[in-house]
Amino acid sequence: MKLYAIETGNVMFDGGAVFGVVPKTIWQAKYPANDLNLVNFSMRCLLIHEGERILLVDCGMGNTMPESLLKYYFVNGSNTLLNSLAAQGYSPNDITDVIFTHLHFDHCGGAITKNADESLQETFPNAQYWVGKSHWKSVQHPNRRERPSLLKDNIEPLRTSGKLNFVEHSIHITPNVELRLFNGHTAGQIMPIVHYKNHLIAYTADVFPTSVHLPASYVCGYDIEPLITMQECDEFLNEAVEKSMILFFEHDVNVECCTLTRSEKGVVIDTTFPLSSL
Repeated sequence: MKLYAIETGNVMFDGGAVFGVVPKTIWQAKYPANDLNLVNFSMRCLLIHEGERILLVDCGMGNTMPESLLKYYFVNGSNTLLNSLAAQGYSPNDITDVIFTHLHFDHCGGAITKNADESLQETFPNAQYWVGKSHWKSVQHPNRRERPSLLKDNIEPLRTSGKLNFVEHSIHITPNVELRLFNGHTAGQIMPIVHYKNHLIAYTADVFPTSVHLPASYVCGYDIEPLITMQECDEFLNEAVEKSMILFFEHDVNVECCTLTRSEKGVVIDTTFPLSSL
């Protein structure tokens, strides 16, 4: 098995929305905002090559967002999905599976490519798609809180692709890739857990957007069920520290991976490092 961190660029979100009810005087010291109160988030994906399967977990935001909305997100960074894949020796045609943690634009947009004539095509023509069944159901009738993050140009091509696979409960889709479901940020968010070189690596997606979100009280303001988020995070962190899991962060521009330890304050970060060091 081979694992690669795939950088697809960065996007900026309002710091208050990202850190919810936590006062800025607290989170600003850990994850600084700019003078517009925006924090920079990576859109870091995970490529898993196991046997004949080449799985991509999330795929950044791509180029499908309308210009009318794009101006609010200050996309930055030199990395792109396709360039990062190519740097590791892979092309879009190689991808056999795309695992969507969920279908908010910054997680799924790269799966669809908008051409110069505004037509849409699948970026990964040979891939099967994996999405939480309850999440897909909620996407069909989105709540008011999530609706702005669910772009039609990202969702409709998936709907008509004939390649959707729905995850109803925790499953292994390969011998070493487990998919678990979480319901705080959105219904049916998938967290992949990868068994790699005697390690368990959890791709935390928006369960823990950054390393700063480890305390359960740091709940993202976008979460539809914040109390469920807190419960899920507490339960998962206890399991993660007991099993010596490594957390892999999708959105933290500064921290790619970390290990955990217990302290008088609960479960906290022990060490941080890049995935490539394993």
